[in-house]
Amino acid sequence: MNPGRGVVGLLLAGGLSRRMGGGDKCLRVLGGQTILSRIVSVIRPQVEALILNANGAPERFAEFGLSVVPDTVAGNAGPLAGVLTGMEWVAANYPDSEWLATVPTDAPFLPRDLIQRMQTAIEEEGTDMACASSAGRNHPVCGLWPVRLRDALREAMINDEIRKVDRWTGRYGLSVIDFDANPFDPFFNTNRPEDLDRAEKLLSYH
Repeated sequence: MNPGRGVVGLLLAGGLSRRMGGGDKCLRVLGGQTILSRIVSVIRPQVEALILNANGAPERFAEFGLSVVPDTVAGNAGPLAGVLTGMEWVAANYPDSEWLATVPTDAPFLPRDLIQRMQTAIEEEGTDMACASSAGRNHPVCGLWPVRLRDALREAMINDEIRKVDRWTGRYGLSVIDFDANPFDPFFNTNRPEDLDRAEKLLSYH
């Protein structure tokens, strides 16, 4: 695979942000710019196209110039619903693209080689999909997914009521790519207000 070739990126912003007190975590300001702005600047160069998965009024994201795609599975079914939504959107709008890359929108320090490393691992290991890892912990929503499995994923969610990413990926060959967590974890996420304070301190390393 060529880096980013045939890959559409999906930013996952469909959660309810309960631990942050509601609202859109990704629109919180960090170092003078929104977390979403930081993520867009890192991910956009790594993909052919970039879209945002979010429910509710899309106008709140208008400044970013992204297509905003709501979940195609009802009931706030979690990040796996976002993955499915992205796969189906790519199939309909970018039929020549075979891959969907997903990242959360509460992780302001994502690696600039994230998608390239996932592509390389799938190619070298002959697996179906990939996800990132750091500090001994997998990050299932930082993943690279084959669009060809969209019907299988929809069936798993609707008929088998699968909601956890790990339960679905366990059915397939999965490459796990480990990223260095020193001097900071690139997958640090801002779930709570206190995490924003810590993220401000981490900016000096980024």
